[in-house]
Amino acid sequence: MAGYENIRDKGFDKRTTEELREITSRAGRASGESRRRKADFRKTLNMLLTAEIDNPEWTPILQELGLDSTLESAVNMAMIKKALLGDVKAYVAIRDTLGQTTKSERDLEEQDEKIKSAKLENEEKRKKAKEDESNSLSDIIERAFNGRK
Repeated sequence: MAGYENIRDKGFDKRTTEELREITSRAGRASGESRRRKADFRKTLNMLLTAEIDNPEWTPILQELGLDSTLESAVNMAMIKKALLGDVKAYVAIRDTLGQTTKSERDLEEQDEKIKSAKLENEEKRKKAKEDESNSLSDIIERAFNGRK
């Protein structure tokens, strides 16, 4: 169920324009506050992850590898350590972060072909709908013009 059917019996269809305007205004403000809160969270998390740490376990290893001793580097090293100890979830998280996939080249090519085919089919449907629409409009204009004679 989409569109009007979702709100038909909820009273929205009986509200005045001013009430609807107020509701949408409040929703817009709430949406803005939510976006700002999420942006602040990302900013704070980024600041914390890039903070320098002095951890006796990780700092020497990170410095030996030529990396900064940050919380982010330590978390990455801890994930790698867990993966090396056999934690499959840690391995999957690392693999996914790197953008690697379990699909073969053939699977990826097949997926690309399906996407191209679907796009082509959608484009053909749009052209057909546009032709039908323009034919309908031209028929209406022609009938109107012929009716005046």
